[in-house]
Amino acid sequence: MARQLAFDLPAKPALGREDFFVSPANALAVRAVEGWRDWPQGKLVLIGPEGAGKTHLAHVWAAEAGARIVAAAALPALDPADLSGAGRVAVEDVPGIAGDPAAERALFHLHNMLAAAGGRLLLTGTGNPVRWPLALPDLASRVQAASVATLEAMDDQLLTALLVKLFADRQLIVGPPVIAYLVRRMERSFAAAQRIVAALDRRALAEQRRVTRAMAAEILDKAHGEAR
Repeated sequence: MARQLAFDLPAKPALGREDFFVSPANALAVRAVEGWRDWPQGKLVLIGPEGAGKTHLAHVWAAEAGARIVAAAALPALDPADLSGAGRVAVEDVPGIAGDPAAERALFHLHNMLAAAGGRLLLTGTGNPVRWPLALPDLASRVQAASVATLEAMDDQLLTALLVKLFADRQLIVGPPVIAYLVRRMERSFAAAQRIVAALDRRALAEQRRVTRAMAAEILDKAHGEAR
């Protein structure tokens, strides 16, 4: 069968509340985010591994609370007063600005403005906030004083739902036997799920055929070989 050229176009992720699957692995974090009206000191730090659903959950919160979402690295180019005027703000990938004086100062000012106005601030990142290498001591102390919600390692339910969602984002219909096969054998991480789904999408497009268990086995074998 002739192969088609496969362009790795980005899939549009579904970020609505109806697309966020709740399982024992993330139920506590979801509950913490949904309780935003009662966050101690009006702030919450949401942590979890890369691709764990932090951005998705931040969008769920923003839709419910009428919040703005901004990347931490973009803060120096924005007006903290304008952001704080929204009353509720989610700042993503806070550890990524560690050591960037302008970005750290911007987040510090935004934090203080929201606190003074009784607003709400959601911060996201990977790893324990106590270990985020923020250089500005006043910012570090305020981040470390926030309550923390953790997206835990995936269970079977969550991994299954994640794969279904990732395939759906790419408009791929994949049968339950293939999903079950992947769940039993793949690396249990969100990043791995994203890589495997992208690889299967490219393969299916190039060969103009549906995703099968045999195709999934080949992709997994290749992934395991590259990991060694």
